[in-house]
Amino acid sequence: MKELLEATFGQPGGVVLYQLLVATQFTIYLSLIAFVGGGLIGAVIAFLRILPNAWARRFAIAWIWFFQSTPLLMLLFLSGLGMPRLFGVDVNPWVAAIISLTIYSRAYMADVWRGALESVAAGQWEGARSVGLSFWQTLRLIVLPQAIVVALAPTVGFMVQIIKGTSLAYIIGFRDLMAIGKRWANAPVDGTEPFIIFPVMALIYFSLCFPLSLWSRRLERRLGTVSTKGSANAAG
Repeated sequence: MKELLEATFGQPGGVVLYQLLVATQFTIYLSLIAFVGGGLIGAVIAFLRILPNAWARRFAIAWIWFFQSTPLLMLLFLSGLGMPRLFGVDVNPWVAAIISLTIYSRAYMADVWRGALESVAAGQWEGARSVGLSFWQTLRLIVLPQAIVVALAPTVGFMVQIIKGTSLAYIIGFRDLMAIGKRWANAPVDGTEPFIIFPVMALIYFSLCFPLSLWSRRLERRLGTVSTKGSANAAG
């Protein structure tokens, strides 16, 4: 691939483009890890938010409020620069970036899923209790199938925010698309000026984010249409 790009774009354009594309894979890996890790923990926080236990709900509310109020840049500074310096330990940029992006994503995803769970009508909880179903049976059999439909589109859409958030990880030495692009933009090499490199980087980010945004909107329209049709049929 490198040879093909060099033959097509010459020097140094082909080399730069090849390195940017190679670095993009680390942006994708970090985004996926943060999405999965944040999603799993976010699901736990969302469940705590709706449990019939005051202390569990307070903990979940405090968690969501605190980390939504903390900028991602600050989390990266703390995990990648502050904590290592405070405790005198070396933290791999991969580890620091994963911790920061996971904390960031799980707070927002917990709120999205909490909203989806609470969007299910309270009457369905009451109806389930009236036929003898427990809280967990009601959640698993009645509420979750409906909440997943509601949460699907915003969950896919939030992946865009995670991808864009990875662009800040370069400040702690994470070698992703942004880090490699800035290095080339600052290099004293003809053909790697910022007005060339940054538009190329923007195009790569766009190619990652736009399909997800399009998919999210399509899911939202389709699921909204299904819901509308279902309501119309029920009314008829």
